[in-house]
Amino acid sequence: MNQFINTRESLVTDAIDGVIGTSNEPLARLDGYPHIKVVVRASINREQVALVSGGGSGHEPAHAGFVGTGLLTAAVCGEVFASPSVDAVLAGILASTGPAGCLLIVKNYTGDRLNFGLAAERARTLGLKVNMVIVDDDIALPDLPQARGVAGTLFVHKIAGALAEAGKDLDEVTRVAEQVIGQVSTIGMSLDTCTIPGAQKEQRIADGMAELGLGIHGEAGIEQISFSTARDAMQQVINKLKPVMADGPHYALLNNLGGATPLEMAILARELLQSDISGNIQYLTGPAPLMTSLDMRGFSLSVLPVNTGYEAAMEAPVGPVAWPGIVHLTSPAVLPLPDGLAPIKPVPSAHTERKAFLAQCCDILIDTESVLNKLDAQSGDGDTGTTLKTAALAMKQSLDSLPLADTTQLYRAIGAELSQTMGGSSGVLLAIFFTAAGDAAASGQSMSGALRSGLQRIQEVGGANPGDRTMIDALQPALDALDQGLDAAGMAARAGADHTAEIVSAKAGRASYLSAEQLKGHNDPGAEAVALLFEALAKR
Repeated sequence: MNQFINTRESLVTDAIDGVIGTSNEPLARLDGYPHIKVVVRASINREQVALVSGGGSGHEPAHAGFVGTGLLTAAVCGEVFASPSVDAVLAGILASTGPAGCLLIVKNYTGDRLNFGLAAERARTLGLKVNMVIVDDDIALPDLPQARGVAGTLFVHKIAGALAEAGKDLDEVTRVAEQVIGQVSTIGMSLDTCTIPGAQKEQRIADGMAELGLGIHGEAGIEQISFSTARDAMQQVINKLKPVMADGPHYALLNNLGGATPLEMAILARELLQSDISGNIQYLTGPAPLMTSLDMRGFSLSVLPVNTGYEAAMEAPVGPVAWPGIVHLTSPAVLPLPDGLAPIKPVPSAHTERKAFLAQCCDILIDTESVLNKLDAQSGDGDTGTTLKTAALAMKQSLDSLPLADTTQLYRAIGAELSQTMGGSSGVLLAIFFTAAGDAAASGQSMSGALRSGLQRIQEVGGANPGDRTMIDALQPALDALDQGLDAAGMAARAGADHTAEIVSAKAGRASYLSAEQLKGHNDPGAEAVALLFEALAKR
């Protein structure tokens, strides 16, 4: 798999330089590449307790991205998923620690415990005050004697960082950090494994499955479960958290493990808002990539009881932009549409045959979703079928509210419905098509004449003509042949759609952005949709 790296050997040092060079906080690194990779604040107040954390790289923005005011003083970075060396950790301690002492915040992995622990011992022999806390927030493996440290570590960074910034002494910062560790719980889920640079990707999660309770280093989860929806995925995670959540308000941290899109994370946040624990979630951090696992397509949810001792620390400002802050959970506010945009509902009227015909059209388009999406993926973003299905489902649900007995008003009502329910340029053009057809019908034109008037109107507005590789290449011949019957229209539409596979220089639509090699041999999805519709109508 191609990745935006230079070499496997330099990827961590290259990334650290990029983090430092683009940070809004004044940061620096210790002169020790490649063996010592330590990011520190450029200006350190040694009268404050220093917070040093770190571990293997691949979890960005953790840990280097959280170095700065109100959070970490230094981050010690290892290679991808590998603990930094004892000397690297000691360098971070020595570079950041003054009379106030240092707290090491370590995730519960054997390499990190050993290397940070030995570095702490060596620092103490040099006369420094050093404490160490071990984060073990992962609840995926309840019988494991040593639970893993995962995204809940960030609660420790935030609260301990605020206390250190406020001038609290080492004992107080350590005590509160240990208290947070004892109360925070995390579990994650992923649809895919991560890709370690330079290594073969492990394909252990089958299509249609998700892994629950996985670690942040690509470790397998506690179980693989069937995946259906974002709602179900969030509920599976919540079911694991509920037994360890005390009554009362909580902080929640919704973490992107690296490969989920912002759109997916927003949907997961919505499902958290509507879940059966939403009443216990008072504040939310995220959704955001915070403690990632390279490109893992998953998320984790961490919860921490709200405590009066934490509130000021959680709300305290920080310098690093990687920390998204906290928000109060609220339900989406819904405001009425502005005057003039609220849809004008036509007076419904019954017509059994037209209702059945429109329902048939909707069913045909719904059934073509996968075929059209696959075709669209050859030259676009693979959503033509879904766009048409969404509009068809909405249209089918609204049939009883349409003026079915009045052809003129029916065309206009269909245009209004499509303008609301069908996205993309196709939705706009079809809305114009039916609205113009309604206007033509009002002037006395026949059905086929009204539809041809609608076609003429979308050509004027959209700028496409036959031969430009759009739905018009199938729609125009179909409408021209419509007076001869549906069989003739279906054959004409099929011939027009198939001809688009030979058009390799599109002049309109999304295909105009593509090369001849990308277009050749593939029917235009819009034209194919028209052909499939007329063919199916002819058969039925």
